[in-house]
Amino acid sequence: MGFNCGIVGLPNVGKSTIFNALTQAGAEVQNYPFCTIEPNTGIVNVPDERIDVLYNIYQSKKKIPAQIEFVDIAGLVKGASSGEGLGNKFLGNIKEVDVIVHVVRCFEDDNVVHVDGSVNPLRDIEIVDTELIFKDLETIENKITRLTKMLRSTKEKKDLDFQLAVCEKVKAEMNKGVNCRSIKLTNEEKISLRDCNLLTIKPVLFCMNVEESSCVNGNALSAQVKAYAEKVPAPSVLISGKIEMELIEMDPADRVVFLSDLGLTNSGLDRLIKAGYEALDLITYFTCGPEETHAWTIKRGTLAPQAAGVIHTDFEKGFIRAETIAYKDLVAAGSEVKAKEAGKLRLEGKEYVMNDGDLMHFRFSV
Repeated sequence: MGFNCGIVGLPNVGKSTIFNALTQAGAEVQNYPFCTIEPNTGIVNVPDERIDVLYNIYQSKKKIPAQIEFVDIAGLVKGASSGEGLGNKFLGNIKEVDVIVHVVRCFEDDNVVHVDGSVNPLRDIEIVDTELIFKDLETIENKITRLTKMLRSTKEKKDLDFQLAVCEKVKAEMNKGVNCRSIKLTNEEKISLRDCNLLTIKPVLFCMNVEESSCVNGNALSAQVKAYAEKVPAPSVLISGKIEMELIEMDPADRVVFLSDLGLTNSGLDRLIKAGYEALDLITYFTCGPEETHAWTIKRGTLAPQAAGVIHTDFEKGFIRAETIAYKDLVAAGSEVKAKEAGKLRLEGKEYVMNDGDLMHFRFSV
C-alpha cells in the first residue's frame, strides 16, 4: 500500500473515534490529551459501486476492492514545533503520510474537555497550521544553511543557486504565516523542494466532526470550517463520529434504513474515504475474470507499464501491450464478449495513459 492519509488535529477532537469507525481497529479512545502516542494504522476499502457491477457481470469467486491506508496521529498542541506535547515526534509522523486529514471539532460537549478550554474551530485550524509552518520553516532554514555552505565550495553553482532562491522565496512567505501549498510555485520549484518533505505542501482535507443532530446539515461551527476550506481551497467532509461508531455495529440492511431515517444516502466515512482518495489524485482500474474481480489503485497520469507493475514487477519489466475496455462500454454491452464484438476492446502500448475505470488485461514476457 503506497498511499496513506494522516489523521491530525488537536487532542480530543475525535480523531481516534473516527479512525476506529474507519478501520474498526479498536484504537484506544479516552477523554484526555495524548491518548494516542504511537500512530495507529489501518487499511480501508474504497467505496465503489463499479466493483459490485463487474463482480456480478463476471460471476467471479472473489471481489477485492481498492484500498487506502489511514494513520491516526497523536494530537498536536500549541508549541508542538518546539517539542511541546512530544510534538517533534508527532510532526515526524506527519512527514510519512501523503495527505493530511485535519479533523476539526465542531460540537459542544461539556463532558469532552477541549485542550484550549473552548470550542473554536478556526482557532484550532490556525494552531495546527501554524505549528506545521514553524516545522517547515526549520526544515527550509536548515536547507538554506546547507546550500550556502555548498555554494562556497563548488564551481557548479547554477542548480544550487536555483534551489537557494526557491528556499528563500518559500521562507519569506512562511514568515508571513503562509503555508507552502498556498505559495505559487512552478513544477520545477516544487521538484527542488522534494527532499525537504514539507508538511504544509501536502494536500489537506478538513473533516468536520459534529454532534448527531447536525450530521446532515451541519451547524454554525462546521459552516465556518466549510467556508474556510472553500477559500483554501480544500475538500471538506461533514461527519459525526458517534453516528459512525453506531453504524459499524449494524448489519448492512439496518445500516441502510438508519441512514435513510437520518436523510443520508451514504455514511460520512464513505464520503471521507472518497475525499481522501480524490485528494491524493488517485484513480482505479480493474482486472476481472472467473477467479476474481480486483480494483487497483494508481496515481492519475500513470502509464500502462507502471500500472501493470502495481500487480507484479514482472508485468512492468516485460510489458508488451495492454488490452483494455472502458467500464461504461463493458456495462453497456453487458459482457466482455459482447463488448469485443462491438469493437470496444482496444490494444494499447507503453505510452498509454491509464483512465479511471479501465478494465485491463496485460500482455508481458519474462
